[in-house]
Amino acid sequence: MKTRPTSSHRDQIAEQLRTCLQNMAAAGQTITYGGLARLLELSPPNTIHQITVALERLMGEDAEAGRPFIAALVISKARGGLPAMGFFDCARRLGRFTGDPNGVEARSFHAAELNAAQKFWGGRAANCRDQ
Repeated sequence: MKTRPTSSHRDQIAEQLRTCLQNMAAAGQTITYGGLARLLELSPPNTIHQITVALERLMGEDAEAGRPFIAALVISKARGGLPAMGFFDCARRLGRFTGDPNGVEARSFHAAELNAAQKFWGGRAANCRDQ
């Protein structure tokens, strides 16, 4: 029988995720969804789904606090350096993105968010395992 992650487990993943992404920002790096799942040592099933749920939570927190999306550091191998479509869908729901997620607007929006996130979060490095 498969078990679903509890809300406290999802909270823990989101906290670890933010800490790891702060490291990425400090290093001026990005990471793929799969790379992040491996870094956090998430257990199947649905490791990528666990990552996306946590990323959307972080995006909500960032939008509420008026911060750049730290989730911009996570990119899809399949989208040529852009985040997955869910990033743009979530950004649209949060009122931050209005363009075509497959168009020039997506590339421009992501570049601006990535740059802002690296500047904002870059000074807040911590160890992924500290959480």
